[in-house]
Amino acid sequence: MAKLASNTPSFIIRHLGLVDYATSYQAMQTFTSARQPQTPDEIWLLQHPPVYTLGLSTKPDHLPKQDNGIPVFKTDRGGQITYHAPGQLTVYTLLNLDRLGLTVRALVRCLEASVVDLLGAFDIVARGDPKAPGVYVGGAKIAAIGLRVRRGCCYHGLALNVDMDLKPYSAINPCGYTGLTILQMKDLGICPPIDFLGQKLAEILSAHLIDKAKIHSA
Repeated sequence: MAKLASNTPSFIIRHLGLVDYATSYQAMQTFTSARQPQTPDEIWLLQHPPVYTLGLSTKPDHLPKQDNGIPVFKTDRGGQITYHAPGQLTVYTLLNLDRLGLTVRALVRCLEASVVDLLGAFDIVARGDPKAPGVYVGGAKIAAIGLRVRRGCCYHGLALNVDMDLKPYSAINPCGYTGLTILQMKDLGICPPIDFLGQKLAEILSAHLIDKAKIHSA
């Protein structure tokens, strides 16, 4: 962890590997409940065993159409249903939004811009969508975003598809959209080590957050 100046925010980056979803979910809630005004912000990089997670807006017709053996976990994040599995880079952002001077919408734009910048480094043209948070290549979704804010602090974050089994997406309406095409980096001929991607994405995201905080404090 490094600081550029005494008033510049810094972020602890943790590489957690493959973690059961329920374990990380409880850890995020515990961290957020226990944090104090001076608690440093953290960015967690991890992967999950196969699991469907339900956001607060999930509707019954978005759920798996049949039991395929993949567990379903109800969460407190925004958004609808999505899928996690090994080969997907999950980034959890445990941030004090009030201290950073960020709204939820501004954080979503930071997350989208960070993924767009990361993909751009591999000559992949991507974009965010203000009407449907996430990152898209053409009309296909390559990264999903979902957040929860409590007492001015957030948790959950984003999931970037790198090199995973995409078949389980066909059993659901991903993010609540019927027929939404799901894409991964491997399909575009790009498949760097996921730990390398996680570190680069955390660095890019940290830079975006620092820039936003500087604008807020100016």
